[in-house]
This record gives sequence, C-alpha cells and structure tokens, in this order.
Amino acid sequence: MKKIVAALAAAGFVVGGAVLVPSAQAAPSQPKPAPNQVNYDPAPIAWGTCASPGLARRGAECGFLEVPLDYAKPAGTKIKLAVSRIKAKVTPDKYQGIMVTNPGGPGGSGLTLSVLGEFVPNGAGQAYDWIGFDPRGVGSSVPSLACDGSYFSYNRPFYVPVSKQLEKTWLDRSKGYAAACDKAGGELLDHVKTTDTVNDVDVLRKALGQDKLNYYGFSYGTYLGQVYATLYPDRVRRMVLDGNVDARKVWYQANLDQDVAFDRNIKVYFDWIAKNDSVYHLGTKGRDVEALFYREQAKFLKKPAGGVIGPDEWTDIFLQAGYYVFGWEDVANAFSAWIHDGDWQGLKDLYDASNGQGPGSDNSFAMYLATQCTDVQWPTQWSRWQVDNWLTFLRAPFETWGNAWFNAPCLTWGAKAGKPVPVDGSKAPPILLIGETLDAATPYEGSLELRSRFPKSVLIEGVNGTTHSGSLNGVVCTDDKIADYLATGALPARKPGRHSDAQCDPVPQPNPAAAAKQRAAVAGGDITRADLQKLIIGARG
Repeated sequence: MKKIVAALAAAGFVVGGAVLVPSAQAAPSQPKPAPNQVNYDPAPIAWGTCASPGLARRGAECGFLEVPLDYAKPAGTKIKLAVSRIKAKVTPDKYQGIMVTNPGGPGGSGLTLSVLGEFVPNGAGQAYDWIGFDPRGVGSSVPSLACDGSYFSYNRPFYVPVSKQLEKTWLDRSKGYAAACDKAGGELLDHVKTTDTVNDVDVLRKALGQDKLNYYGFSYGTYLGQVYATLYPDRVRRMVLDGNVDARKVWYQANLDQDVAFDRNIKVYFDWIAKNDSVYHLGTKGRDVEALFYREQAKFLKKPAGGVIGPDEWTDIFLQAGYYVFGWEDVANAFSAWIHDGDWQGLKDLYDASNGQGPGSDNSFAMYLATQCTDVQWPTQWSRWQVDNWLTFLRAPFETWGNAWFNAPCLTWGAKAGKPVPVDGSKAPPILLIGETLDAATPYEGSLELRSRFPKSVLIEGVNGTTHSGSLNGVVCTDDKIADYLATGALPARKPGRHSDAQCDPVPQPNPAAAAKQRAAVAGGDITRADLQKLIIGARG
C-alpha cells in the first residue's frame, strides 16, 4: 500500500488528504429468481405510420404497447412503450416468428432497430417480423425521462479531481443531477429495473400473439436477454447476443473493468493514426500521438478550443474510437485539423453528435442511470469510489475519471435499489454469442462467462478486434454464421474448455481513403448500419 501512496503522491494527486483502504466486500447474496410475471393481458397494438422517414420508407408500422407501471399492481397506472415492426417478407409456411431487438445502454432508443433484419446475409432475416422498441422511460415511450438538458454543456469542470475543489464540484453536480431525476421521474424511477423491461418484453411477445420469441441484443441488451432467458427459458426460440455483459459484475465493477480496457484500446487507435501519418501528420509512433493527445488536453485546462472544447469534451470525442473502428478517420481528421490549422469546429461537431443539449437531450443518460442505479446497490460511501478510481487511474488515465463521474449520480440516487437475478441459462435453448477479443465496453471475459452459464450456447470470437457489438457489419465469417442460425437454427460445434467455439476476423480497421468514398456513397439520409451502431453506444453501451 505504501507504494500506491507514493505513486499517488508522485503523480501530484491527493485523495481526501490520505489514501483510504476499501473494506473487504461481503460475498454477494444469491436471491431467488423473480417470479414469473403476473397474468396481464395487453391491449392490441394499434399500428400506424412511423414518424421516422427511414422506417416509413421500409413500410414499417409503429404503435404503442400499454403495460403496467408496476407489475405488482397490473390494474394500476399504465405507461406506453413505442414499438416498430417490419414484417416478414416470406410466405406463411416459411415464417419464423418475431425478432425483438435491443441496442443496449441501458437507455438506448431501439425504435429504428427493426431495420436490422435487412443486414442479415442471404435473406435470412426476411422470415422474421423485426421488432424495435423504446424501453420504458426511453425515447418516444410515454413517459420519457429527462432531468437536466444542460448537463453535458461545454467546457465542464476537469474530470480528474486533482484538487478538493474539483472533487467537490463533481460530487455536487452528480448529487444535483440525481435530485433533478428524482423530481422529474417520480414513481417511474421505482420501476425501471432490468426485470421490469424483461416483463415488458414478455408482454410484447404476448401482444404479438407469439408463444415464443426470437431476440437480438447488443451490449446491455445482452444482459436483458440473459435475464429474460433465465426467467422465461421456455419462451425463447432463438437468441443472438453480441457484446456480452458479465453478469457477475453488474454494474460498479463492470465500469472499472471498462476503464482499463478503454485505455488499452485508445492506444490501439493512436497506433493506427501513427500508421497513417502520411494522412494525418500527427506522429509516426503511437506513443507520440498519445503524448500529443495529453499535451493538448492539458492546454485546454486554461484555454478551451473555440472556447467550448475543454479537457472533458476532448476525452469524450476520442472515447468513440475506443468503442469501435467506425469513425476512426473522422476523429483523426478533426484532431489533425485542430493541430495543424487551429480548426476547432470539427471537434465541436463530433462532441455535439454524441452529446446533445437542450430540453430532453439527456434522456438516454437519465435512463442509463435510472436502470443501473436500481438494478443493484452501488457503493454508498464516496471513499470506496475515491480509492478504486484513483488506483484504476494509475493504470488507465484515459477514461477512468470520466466514467466515474458519468456514474456518480448512483451515489445518491433517489429510488431504492434491488437485487440482480442470478443469470442461469441451464434451461435455455441453443443461443449464439458474439464478441471481439478487445471489446472495451463489454470485456471479452464476459462472453466467456456467459458461455459457461448457457451450456448450449456457442461463441464466435472476432479475434483481436476492438469493436463493441459490431455484428452484421459485413464480416462474412461472422455474419454468415448468424444467417445460418437464423435460417435453420444451426450453430458451429461447441468445443470443450473456456474459450470461443469459432474464430473470425474482426470488423476491420478503416482505410482512410476508402472510408471517404464509402461516406460519400451512403450520404443519402437513410438509416445505415453505421447509424444503428451509434445507437449501441448512445448511453455509453
């Protein structure tokens, strides 16, 4: 411990005047699985035209599903979930049922995810009704939670609490946001756990007249699928889970694990920039590009770029490069334009694209917190967060404190936390798991753990890839296996041991010149696979 104290002191950091040792954690309790949902008969969905032009062009239908706010009181207050449907394009004898989708978050809007079926190769998606929906509290569902539309304003206080004043500022901001959500959300906040959404999914299945459902989930959506298959294994037909949450670590430890993984991935990205120095002129070695990144960040403490992009916004802009390879060239172009021309507009555009401002713009963030803060009790003592994040920061400075403050409203969240369902796939049918080796948002160990809990599952590994939840993006090896599974139920053979069952190439790193041509080809305002990918990290995965 003395070495840690010395390291913190050498780095110029003071942690509450002293380094506090976290107390040992008690072994987590193992609550019994939640009982099956109450007997609730939903009203039929009144389908109509979709407001989204991309959905409307595809002939999608949209409507609302009415569900109980509180499943313990099915005759009480009702809320409405926004739902979309793109119907199957096969004859009745080839119809394979509904495919419910979820982009993750929690807090991600999935209404447009019903277009996912068109990206399945060989027409294998056409045999399903593809269902997108906004979970309770999200997007077009009613009510939709928003707490403070200015929370992600420009030039915020520095994430890294190098002074007691900065630490207090962020603690006050986090407490204030939690209080604003408590006021805005009211009774809704007590009923937005993963188990509530699991019950909503089952009511959706019932409303669509199906005995079983098919499911395609990304990121947090894999956890939603895990819990659904645990509670309702007899109602699962086929299930694809991509970017798998480790159920042992929801949610506090999962975020600390992310910090280390994102730090590794941003170095991979800086190496890529260095390999393309003839394009970006930012350094011929990854470590030089990394050093330039941190030098610029330090400058923004005193003088934000364009008066708006401070050190926090700088980190957030680059964070997407740690999630996936899509857009690597956009971030590098903005980086290069700033360094060589002092052009900050590209930086602002990238920040604005993922951090909206104004009334309602914080919906996905609010619902991310509303679910994660109540799925399980987070540590309630700041000293625990303080020590864990400083120790992690020593190993992984890139995102650690940004992630800590992103989650810090859970310290004082108003709604009562529950206990997570112990994930058990022993009764589930064969399902398909997908994960890239260097996924940072849901580290690969989570895929291995999920595979061990679902003994009939099969795992495809995108070897050495850094993309989070990137299936159906044109990697033939992976996408054809998905198509085979959806068409016939066939999976690769499961192999003994704790490792993947099939190995494929990852989503490839971009070629800057080819990427520019591709962007020009798809700039038609339609829903692309890249648009769907953005949904997956809408609330940081």
